[in-house]
Amino acid sequence: MKKKSIQEIYEIYLSHPKITKDSRQISEGCIYFSLSGENFDGNKFAEDAIKKGAAFAVVDKEEYCKGDRYLLVEDSLECLQELARHHRRKLNIPIIGITGSNGKTTTKELIHAVLASHYKTFATAGNYNNHIGVPLSILSINKEHEMAVIEMGANHQGEIDFLSHISMPNYGMITNIGKAHLEGFGGIEGVKKGKSELYRYLEKVDGLVFLNADDPVLEDLAEKNSVLRYGTSAEADCKAELEQAQPILKGSWQFGDFKGTIDAKIYGSYNFYNMLAAICIGNYFKVPAEKIDKAVNSYESENNRSEIRKVGDHTIYLDAYNANPSSMRLAIDNFKQLSVAQEDKILILGDMFELGTDSKIEHMEIIAHCQAQEFGKVLFVGKHFSEVAAKQNALSVETTAEAKNWYKQQKKEGAHILIKGSRGMALEKILAD
Repeated sequence: MKKKSIQEIYEIYLSHPKITKDSRQISEGCIYFSLSGENFDGNKFAEDAIKKGAAFAVVDKEEYCKGDRYLLVEDSLECLQELARHHRRKLNIPIIGITGSNGKTTTKELIHAVLASHYKTFATAGNYNNHIGVPLSILSINKEHEMAVIEMGANHQGEIDFLSHISMPNYGMITNIGKAHLEGFGGIEGVKKGKSELYRYLEKVDGLVFLNADDPVLEDLAEKNSVLRYGTSAEADCKAELEQAQPILKGSWQFGDFKGTIDAKIYGSYNFYNMLAAICIGNYFKVPAEKIDKAVNSYESENNRSEIRKVGDHTIYLDAYNANPSSMRLAIDNFKQLSVAQEDKILILGDMFELGTDSKIEHMEIIAHCQAQEFGKVLFVGKHFSEVAAKQNALSVETTAEAKNWYKQQKKEGAHILIKGSRGMALEKILAD
């Protein structure tokens, strides 16, 4: 049976522009891509996808071709990626690529909120930011969209370069460089090299970098790029002043003759820069100042990212979507600045994953950093923290279930509680009924 070319599949895609890789999420008339992994073979579900209403199924094993609605290719994943590249070449719109160690998704959502207030804007759904998610995102952009915001994640060198050659951004930004995925990147220098692959791509295509002028690491990495700066420094094109970071962000900004006010529903100085990036990009694309202010100030975080919840008489600061040493330290430092008595502050901090040989020392340093702040109570959760906590006279439990029981026993009235940890710890379950 003859294998289909990308051009042939693209012609079919134009008539059936909905793509799915999950046979459990079939919509009428979509194209199902039979992706496979170590423990599953997507080809086995192709027939089921057709029966459920898929118009076509892309397969890479001939024995699963059972008629004209089955499209045989050499490799289904590579086909998906190349189809996305082909589609991207047809799109004549600005595409903003975002990566970084912390804050990618929040920044993407803020930028989308600003741009969508004035333009028909596509943005990556959730954290669809890897070698599968980015192609699916690109293939979700249609002729009605005027611009797009694409999030790109990575846990090893070469990945951002690969994703950049699929999404082909003509604008981009790195939120920050931190101690995330140290194991895969091979240390902090590997993180710098891997994340800055976006800058190197933009340099080659004469693209524009939106740059945090207050971050010397990013300044050095973007030395050869065309840049538009945001920050509090005099060099910034979009200047801002942070008046308070807790319990919510307040401040002001100016871009040329345009000015605005920050009176947000999110907290933390780190989110100040995420918000300022969106303000800078909105101004660059000529979104009116009043629309920018409304978009950033009405934004409310969700999905366990920088959420503020009231639970009884407690105020919960839930940031349990992910964690690494850099973001953990920032969260602790911001929580310290909260204008309530230190004894009224409780921290529940979960393990940080993918740190490789640095894991033990990084967890020890977070414990020591917390102990220096004199918080009311701190509970460390997970096997990594528990391995070192006893030697530092720190309170720890190994599981989230144990942490939940400890939380229920806390009788402190009017406590302010920070909950933060890696996704695998699922610390939001502490609050579940």
